[in-house]
Amino acid sequence: MKITVDIDCTPKEARDFLGLPDIKPLQEAFFASVQEKISSGLSAGDMEKMVDLWGASGMKQAGKNLEALQNIFWQTAQAKDK
Repeated sequence: MKITVDIDCTPKEARDFLGLPDIKPLQEAFFASVQEKISSGLSAGDMEKMVDLWGASGMKQAGKNLEALQNIFWQTAQAKDK
């Protein structure tokens, strides 16, 4: 048997339902900080660190985090089957 449920809600409604925090104020503060640093002038070292964080090594770490999350879901699903 297969059951499909379509839910029509806004992202805010989904966050509230799932109990997830609203991180918009955090994002706004972060981007304001980044904008301030950029407008005040970054040193070459600062720029290199930022590019490294957002570049290949940052993506590599994000990939590892995603893989770890997938493993957690997989282990949970397997445990329920037992």
